[in-house]
Amino acid sequence: MKVNLNDEEVIRQYLSTSPNDCFETLYNRYVGKVYSRCLSMTKDTEKAQDFTHDIFIRMFARLDRFEERSTFSTWLYSISYNYCVDQLRVSKRLTTTALERDIDCQLPPTDDAERAEYSLQQLTQAMSSIAPQEALILRLKYQEGLDVQQIAAKLDLKNSAVKMRLKRARDRVRGLCEASGVQL
Repeated sequence: MKVNLNDEEVIRQYLSTSPNDCFETLYNRYVGKVYSRCLSMTKDTEKAQDFTHDIFIRMFARLDRFEERSTFSTWLYSISYNYCVDQLRVSKRLTTTALERDIDCQLPPTDDAERAEYSLQQLTQAMSSIAPQEALILRLKYQEGLDVQQIAAKLDLKNSAVKMRLKRARDRVRGLCEASGVQL
C-alpha cells in the first residue's frame, strides 16, 4: 500500500479490496493521537489503552459510513471524544468499590440443614451478646419450658415484670439476629 496517499484516498482505494491494509495504515497513522486524546480525558493509562482499542474497532466497523464531509482525522477524533465521554459517563453511573480481602463475608447457606445450623449459630451468638439476666429468662422460658408464673416464682419477680423482661429480651435477640440476616 502506498504510504503517501492521504486518508481519504486510502479509504476509497483499499477499503473494498484490502481492508486489512486500509485498517493497518489508518491505525499506524492515528493510534498515538487517539491514545493521547483518551489519556488526556481518562487520566488512566489502562483505560486509555482499552478505549483506544475500542475506538479503532468502532471506527473500522463504521468506516463505510465515512462521507468525507470533514477530514478523516476530524471524523476519527469526533468518534474518540464521544466514545470517551460516553464511557466516563457510564463509569460515573456505575461506581464500583473494591472489596477488602479481610472482610468476613458470611453468605446464607443453601439447603435446609445448613440454614438451620446457620440460624442456630447466629442465635447462639446473639444470646451470648445480651445481658446474662436476659439470657437466663429466655432459657427458663424456651429451654426449660417454664411458664410466666414459674419463672416469676423462681426469680422472685412479679408476673408483669417477667412478661416485660421476656418481651425486651426477645426483641433484643430478634434484632441482633435480623442484623445478621436471620429471620426468627
